[in-house]
Order: sequence, then C-alpha cells, then structure tokens
Amino acid sequence: MAGKRSAGVLLFRRLPAEDIEVLLAHMGGPFWARRDAGAWSVPKGEYEPDETSLVAARREFTEELGLSPPSGDYHELGEVRQSAGKVVTVWAVEGDLDPGLVVPGTFDMEWPRGSGRTQSFPEVDRVAWLSVADAAEKIVAGQRPFLDRLVELL
Repeated sequence: MAGKRSAGVLLFRRLPAEDIEVLLAHMGGPFWARRDAGAWSVPKGEYEPDETSLVAARREFTEELGLSPPSGDYHELGEVRQSAGKVVTVWAVEGDLDPGLVVPGTFDMEWPRGSGRTQSFPEVDRVAWLSVADAAEKIVAGQRPFLDRLVELL
C-alpha cells in the first residue's frame, strides 16, 4: 500500500520592489498553540489515489480556510517527502485574500490526552502573509523546499 499523500496551495502575491509574500497557516490544536517556528504550513490535506493533487489541493484550501481558492494559473512546485513519510505536493498560484475572512475547518480529538473528553479545535488558528525569509523561519522544515521552488519559478 502506498504511503499517505497530501496536497496544498501556496498562495503568493507580488509587492512593490519585486518582493513577494506567501500565505501560510498556523496549525491549530493544543500541540501547536505555544509554538511559532516550525508550526506554520501551506494549507493542505490528504487525498485518495482516485483524486488528482490539484483537485485535492484546491479542495483542502477551502476546507482549511473556509474560502474558495483563487482562480489563476496554478504552477506545480513538485513533491517532498516529510520525515513521517507522507508525500506532499504543492501548487502555487498568485492571488490575494484578507486573512480576517478565514473561517477554518475543525477537527475533534481527545484532550487532554487520556481524559476521555473529546474537544473540537480549528484546523488552523490563524493565517498570515509573510515574506519568503520570514516564511522560511516559520514553516515546517519539510515544506521549506517549496519556498525555494517558488522563488526559482518567479
């Protein structure tokens, strides 16, 4: 059986002076609550073999952020294998959105662990536009290659 696969959309916007910013999501839930460096991610999620990575990436963008993904030209930034073995595919698209409009999806988990109580948490607890340099410091290490590939693409 193949390992888990995940796909996401890396939204970027161009600023004056030829700078670019990317939209990253801070992972929700108690494990990530007090972390900043290494706790941000491209909005993404798992998909099944009968779905293409682009369709999955666009669906997951909507599920994680509660907003439709932008229309535009999507550029595949390839795959990376994360430390746990999951293969992540990311697509870049130029666009803009107001992070204040994000309505994240939720997930349920037992919390505190061993308590027998299930609580609901947001998939992401905030999103922000970050310079590529700031994003490189905050993004999960396994996703850093996507930032380099985006810069090469542009």
